[in-house]
Amino acid sequence: MKKATLLAFACALFMGQAAVAQEAQEVTYVSDPTQGVLLNRMQDNWFITAEGGAGFYFAHHSIHRNISDRFSPAAGLYAGKWFSPVFGGRFGVSFLGLKGLSSIENAVGVRPNEPMVDGKYYKQKMNEIGPAFDLMINLTNWWCGYRPGRVYNAVFYVGAGGYFTMQKEFKANGESNGWHNAHDAVLNVRTGIINTFNVSKQVALSLDIRWSGIDGIQNQGGAGWNEDYMSLQGYLGVTYKFKQREWNAPVVPVCPEPENCDALRARLAAADARIADLEAQLKNCLNRPVEKVVEQTPAPLVTVYYPIGVSRLSAENTRVIKAVASEISQNSDKQYVVTGYADNFTGTDAINARLRKNRAEGVKKVLVRNGVADSQLTVVYDNTNNLHEKLGKKCASLDRAVTIMEK
Repeated sequence: MKKATLLAFACALFMGQAAVAQEAQEVTYVSDPTQGVLLNRMQDNWFITAEGGAGFYFAHHSIHRNISDRFSPAAGLYAGKWFSPVFGGRFGVSFLGLKGLSSIENAVGVRPNEPMVDGKYYKQKMNEIGPAFDLMINLTNWWCGYRPGRVYNAVFYVGAGGYFTMQKEFKANGESNGWHNAHDAVLNVRTGIINTFNVSKQVALSLDIRWSGIDGIQNQGGAGWNEDYMSLQGYLGVTYKFKQREWNAPVVPVCPEPENCDALRARLAAADARIADLEAQLKNCLNRPVEKVVEQTPAPLVTVYYPIGVSRLSAENTRVIKAVASEISQNSDKQYVVTGYADNFTGTDAINARLRKNRAEGVKKVLVRNGVADSQLTVVYDNTNNLHEKLGKKCASLDRAVTIMEK
């Protein structure tokens, strides 16, 4: 009953304080991206991208051309918009150079003034330029969630477009008459991955790896068509992002958490459990039969051994005593007994008495020099072989010692 009354009083006190504190605190509102994102206005999240790189041509007969001679320049200029952190689109102009081989002398892009390859293939060089459109998916935001300020994003895209084929025309004397429209429009589909790296809020650098499949180009004035061909390209690009660049997140209220009695209840329950545990331990202790206590001689804090007839401490034993002195000096409220021994199996009584005294006094001096108060130490001399008397004369060396014990 007393516990219930105390608990009720404590709860009333805490709830009263919580009510006052809650009245004093105001509800705040914050933008929280973890709650999702809101679609921005149509004029937001636009960007422009310029890119340049190189393409590698795959087509019929192209395998007979040197690999190093199959690379051509490629470029693009696009404007685009992200409709959400995941989905976006872009449109623009794509330029792609192609270098291939044809077995037809008057095929599109054939260079009549260049030597044939393997005696049966004519070198081709064409420039393709035209509009393109891509649908884009930001894989990083899709898989990892939108996070403002992220440095790296991986963007997958798929798109299509059209190319107008440009070729060089040559005069009868073999001189170039410049680039002209080959009157050969082709379709293309493409897909790729853009690796973008944000260097600031406005600018991002990118590495675009793209595969393009292009409809077959005209071979000879409508008389035939070449096989469809492909190109693998790599681009380095720079993107400028117009305001607004980030996405608005839902604004959610942050309310101050009211204080309650849960913590007090938990502490009270823990105290009850502890009391019950102590009561059980006490009951078990009272019901346990009394055990016969066997008195045991306390072990020395340390025992220092000496050679026969020697009372001076060795360097090693001196270090041991210094270490013991550090321990004793930290327990200034305790008393210690320094006892000197000498074996009774060798020497005369007078010699052994002197050895016991000199050994004990020597240990005391080292202790005092290393910070132990003289008042903590009591020096005694033991003229028995009580340490190892049961072992006999064969263990006499174990009685040439000094022990330090707590009183």
